[in-house]
Parts: sequence; C-alpha cells; structure tokens
Amino acid sequence: MGRVEGKVAFITGAARGQGRSHAIRLAQEGADVIAIDVCEAIPENPYDPATEEDLAETVRQVEALDRRIIATKADVRDFAQVRAAVDEGVAQLGRLDIVSANAGISGRPNKSQDIPDDEWSNMLDINLSGVWRSVKAAIPHMREAGNGGSIVITSSDAGLFAYENISHYVSAKHGVIGLMRTLALELAPDMIRVNAICPTTVDTDMVQNEAIYRLFRPDLEAPTKQDFADAASQMNALPIPWVEAVDISNALLFLASDEARYITGVALPVDAGAAVK
Repeated sequence: MGRVEGKVAFITGAARGQGRSHAIRLAQEGADVIAIDVCEAIPENPYDPATEEDLAETVRQVEALDRRIIATKADVRDFAQVRAAVDEGVAQLGRLDIVSANAGISGRPNKSQDIPDDEWSNMLDINLSGVWRSVKAAIPHMREAGNGGSIVITSSDAGLFAYENISHYVSAKHGVIGLMRTLALELAPDMIRVNAICPTTVDTDMVQNEAIYRLFRPDLEAPTKQDFADAASQMNALPIPWVEAVDISNALLFLASDEARYITGVALPVDAGAAVK
C-alpha cells in the first residue's frame, strides 16, 4: 500500500510546477486528487501563465497512475469558485484528507515604496488570502468526515526572513505562516494537522524567468539562467542553485502521511540550508 493510499488530496495551482509535482507524487502513493488552477494570466506577473492544456496534462499524468482526479479551472481569489470545486470533488471522490494550498505568484520585483497599489493587493489576494480561501473551503468537509487530516501550506524561505525588492511577496509568505500556526491550534481538536513548507528557489517557471534573473543579478543588463544560478547558489549552504519540485513534493508527502501524525504547527524549510546560512 502507498503512504496515502485511499486518501483524497485537494491541490491548488495544480496545472504545472510544484502543484503538478504534488499531484503526481501523492497519486504515486495512492491518493486521488481534486485539482484547481486559474489557467490564465495574472496582471503584472512576469512570466507566462499555466494553461488549460497544462491542467489537462496534470490530469493525464495522474490518470496514468490509475488514480482518479477531478480538475477544475478556478481562481483562489474567488471563494465561490474554490468552494464549488472542492464540493464537487468531494461529491465525486467521497472524502477529503489532504490539502496542499500551493497556488501563488512571484510578482514583479520593486522597492517597497515603488510597488503599485494594485500589485500589492493582487499579491496578498493570491498568496495569502487565496490560501485562506482554499483552506476555508476544505475544512468543513474534513471536520464532517471526522478522519482528521493534513493541511500543508506552501510558504517560502521568504516567509522566514526578508529579501529586498519583493516586500509584497515576503509579507504574504510571512502571513501564511501566521495563518498556519493559528489553524494548527484551531483544528487540533479535530486531529487535523496544519504545517507549512518553506522552499528555497525551486526550478519552475515561477523562478526561471527574466524578472527573477534581474532580481538576483541587478548588476547585469541581460542576466542569463547561468548568471542566476551563480547568484542563487550563494543563498544556499549546500552548493546548489535550486531544488527540484519533487523535493517539495516529498516533504508534502511526509507531512500528509501518518508518518507525521503528531507533527503540526511547523514551518519546514526545504531549502538546501539557506535558512541557517
């Protein structure tokens, strides 16, 4: 049997990147999946959005593992959309045990005083309030079932300490750690555990783009992926520039499994030692 055999996981931002990796990794260990993604451009976000074709590919890969998946185009900025997707997924799959509140954006780097109001608001609406909406939609199903469960919020090393020029991102990622800790207390009587994962840079579209290259190498007119890798390596204690999405998925799998049955309220770095450097 798999480590999450017979369980159902709700994953946001599941069309590609970490979200797709989470869906596949949990499916490999026996879970069925409820998946959502906005699948459209976010204003001022500096990289191409995931598409409905990307979400369909997540479906294909999960189904290739002989697991069920209910995938819906939904926006974490809209609670009605998120709730409808969760309700329908539970109606079809029968239960809800795991939540991966993963959807997020990086936004455009800028000095704090130069971040436009709409970009600040959009960042918090997706990366902080979107997590709250996702969990809010899931909790009633988990409580009603009475099976306990695991909620895992994707934060960041930027939720543990500061980075210049991305204060909107840092604020949102600090915020979800506070939300996680509060939820861990509120849901403990129901044996629902709540934790956060704090990655360093992860090799996905969210970091592999020109805006992030410029954030890390402002001294260069046209920084390359290798320039970014050289700079990113300086953040980590281990001599690597970034981790892979599956490294985050493996941490999620552990926190979702019974192996972590008494772990709650923890912000877990998966960061090649960046937090201690």
